[in-house]
Amino acid sequence: MAHTTAGPEFAIALFVVKTLMLLAGGIVLYYATKAYRRSGDKSLGYLAGGFGFVLVGSAFGGLMYELIGQPLIVGVVIESSFVLVGFLLIAYSLKR
Repeated sequence: MAHTTAGPEFAIALFVVKTLMLLAGGIVLYYATKAYRRSGDKSLGYLAGGFGFVLVGSAFGGLMYELIGQPLIVGVVIESSFVLVGFLLIAYSLKR
């Protein structure tokens, strides 16, 4: 049976983890973009784009739930869709 509610301590933990994930993802995105600009290699551009989608999806999915008040499943589907596109871009960048 799935639980649909959690106490405030879990909301705080989720906020902290998401914030740290956005910071770490931002650092990865910064270095991937910097490498792309330095080298001009399109593969690194796709890699940076993939990380960007993963990062934006994580933030946007959480915002849909926390700020706009959409059901949690809406945020999860949005986040997962962005992460899927991001991983496809990352895979494509590694295949090139």
